[in-house]
Formats: sequence, structure tokens, C-alpha cells
Amino acid sequence: MSKYTIAVIVGSVRSESMNRKLANALAKLAPPEFSFRNLDIGDIPIYNYDNEENPSEPVRRLKSEIKAAQGVLFITPEYNRSIPGALKNAIDQASRPYGQSAWTGKPAGVMGISSGPIGTTAAQQHLRNILAYLDMPTLGQPEVFLHGKDGFFDSGGNIADPKTKEFLQGWMDRFTDWIKKHTV
Repeated sequence: MSKYTIAVIVGSVRSESMNRKLANALAKLAPPEFSFRNLDIGDIPIYNYDNEENPSEPVRRLKSEIKAAQGVLFITPEYNRSIPGALKNAIDQASRPYGQSAWTGKPAGVMGISSGPIGTTAAQQHLRNILAYLDMPTLGQPEVFLHGKDGFFDSGGNIADPKTKEFLQGWMDRFTDWIKKHTV
């Protein structure tokens, strides 16, 4: 039984997303006392203030899953130099109504992979600004901007390149220590 549950939120809702593959590969690098739960954001309705007092079942589910986790891992692509709309919508829904945010105090990590050479640099910066407002202590270093290309993952869904795997193992070690440090 794991002691720490990490809510994993992948910014892409595409089934074959590189970021989803990265999330699954990263979970394999964690120590045994950690489990990773991929949260579904594809069914979250568009945020509407009129529905705050009576949120839909998918919004209630999302908030419950976040509250049950000891930390959050955001893995996002970059769309138009920012985060995808589905991710922003999920963040907004789980933060409302004001004063009832599921995010408050949850330690977080941020990374992403993209087919572009600069990875997800701009999206991660925008996401970090949002997480700061939401009062989520977010691991700052090392930053991870991955350039996904053919052969990045092996046939088993693992990180293929040994140096990249070593780097991501170091990140995972820092992230799990971060969660332990910020979990009461």
C-alpha cells in the first residue's frame, strides 16, 4: 500500500499524447511508497460561474480526487505558447467557488514534452504563475523541458535514452522528497 498518492493531470486529452506516455513512464521511476493516479479532465464542462454552487459530477469527482492526493504532478503540452484550454478549465473548476479550492497547499511538480525543440517552456511558465496564485508549493528545480522525437520511448513505454532516464530519475527523486517535505 502506498503512503503517498499523486494526482497526475495531463494537459492533453488526446489518448496517444506524448505527455500521457511521459506520465506513465515517470510513475515507474518513483519509490514504492508512491502511487500515481491519472485524473480525467476530458469530461470537465466549461467553467461557468452560474454553476459554482451546484457543480457537475465530473467537477465534484475531480475536486475529490485532488483533495485525496498528497501531491499533484502536472504534465502538459504547449498550445500557442501556453497551457491547453482543457487544463486551464480543470484548474479553474477545481479552484471554485472562491475559498473552496481543492488545490490550496498541495505540493506540485511541473513538466512537459513537445515535438518542438524548446519543449514546453512557455506553457510551464504560465502554469507556474497559476499555481503560485493557487498557493501550491511547486518544485522549481530541476526544470524539465523535453523534446520528444522518434525513439524517445521504448516499446515498453519506458524512457529509451539512458541519460534522459537518469535525468528524469533525478527529477523524480527531488519531486518525491518535495512531496514528503510538504505533506503534513
